[in-house]
Amino acid sequence: MTARLAEPELQAAIDQPPADLEHAVTELNTATATHSRTAALATQAADRTTALATLTAQLDTHIQRLEPLEDTYRTVDHLHGLISGGSPSNQLRMQLESYVLAARLEDVVDAANTRLSRMSHHRFTLVHSDDRAARGAKSGLDLKVLDAWSGHKRHTDTLSGGESFYVSLALALGLADIVTAEAGGQALDTLFIDEGFGTLDEDTLHQVLDILDSLRAHDRTVGLISHVPELRRRITQRLHISKNLDGSTLTHLTEAAE
Repeated sequence: MTARLAEPELQAAIDQPPADLEHAVTELNTATATHSRTAALATQAADRTTALATLTAQLDTHIQRLEPLEDTYRTVDHLHGLISGGSPSNQLRMQLESYVLAARLEDVVDAANTRLSRMSHHRFTLVHSDDRAARGAKSGLDLKVLDAWSGHKRHTDTLSGGESFYVSLALALGLADIVTAEAGGQALDTLFIDEGFGTLDEDTLHQVLDILDSLRAHDRTVGLISHVPELRRRITQRLHISKNLDGSTLTHLTEAAE
């Protein structure tokens, strides 16, 4: 035992100052508290890792479910863009309803041109245009007028007042013809035309009235609302409305004016 105590290591330990037990206990308590907190944080981190793994698995499942829905959405969205005219693939910027109406408009234009040729002395022909409109506007139902005098197509807003009137009248009559043809022969028997005759020159007025007379010959009733004196000389059956202080008076006239 004496030899053991004489060992240098034990002698060095004996020479050390006495241990501070109170300090050691304090450090032990601090280390124990730190360990407890660290263990709790590690448990929380493990729980969160498990929860994130569960959420990741759920997310993968939802993504797999969404992928076919996204494919369907892209298809529907592309079709919507084509139908609405907003898709870059729709180069004419033409909506579906405009596309359908354009086909019917061509029929109306063909019917209108039959009478427009006579009204304009074979000068004007209506042409349906599906040219792309400027500044991204929707296209498909535009009309232009082919002028035989110049050989060029004109925008309808370049027509004079009289020209616009009989072009509009030809379109209205063409529309009536198409509706009648597609309604099982159910005719549009009555047509009223309000004003516009005052913008026509004498020759064109006679051409228009001849066409309207031809409608009456096919059992159609044509009512004209106008202040043009020439009409009073051409039309025998008239309703003359005069105003006075007591109101308006309606007179049925059956003879052409002098």
